[in-house]
Amino acid sequence: MLARWGFHCYRIRVMRCPYCSSTDSRVTDSRPDIEDAIIRRRRVCNQCGAKFTTVERIQMRDLVVRKNSGKLEPFDREKLRRSILLACRNRDVDEHQIERLVTSIHRRLETEAPDDTVTSVMVGQMVSDSLLNLDPIAFIRFSSVYRKFSRVSDFKKIIDQIPEADEGAAVCELPRTTLF
Repeated sequence: MLARWGFHCYRIRVMRCPYCSSTDSRVTDSRPDIEDAIIRRRRVCNQCGAKFTTVERIQMRDLVVRKNSGKLEPFDREKLRRSILLACRNRDVDEHQIERLVTSIHRRLETEAPDDTVTSVMVGQMVSDSLLNLDPIAFIRFSSVYRKFSRVSDFKKIIDQIPEADEGAAVCELPRTTLF
């Protein structure tokens, strides 16, 4: 009956200590994180005394990504986070902003997809749009990999499409070298 409304029953898995694999642990602290979408639980193993943290996140349904080749693979939130993290590397974007971005994209995919299958194009477009608003340089980096740039003109085209944040800002000229 629960499956009729989109709920799926899963076997409950026991939390294991990462140090001694004991299933006997207790929660010492719980706190919500990032707009109450995540709960971090601090645990202590009753067997070995080790402390560790678990993360609990709401998951509405299991998504499957249809790649351009037609291959299906399970949606991997960590893969999404890594690709955004790579695009934002050495930029003024902190870990919390990236986590909020990943959570936002994941929620949108869960709520906007008509079924449990989303396309890689849909995921890539959501990441591109989100990065453009967050950091234009990260957007260019992500786009160059996602769209498989092979020429300098590909970069020029995408840069010309980015609106300037401040039209009155002074532009710093690069020094002339043998490379330019």
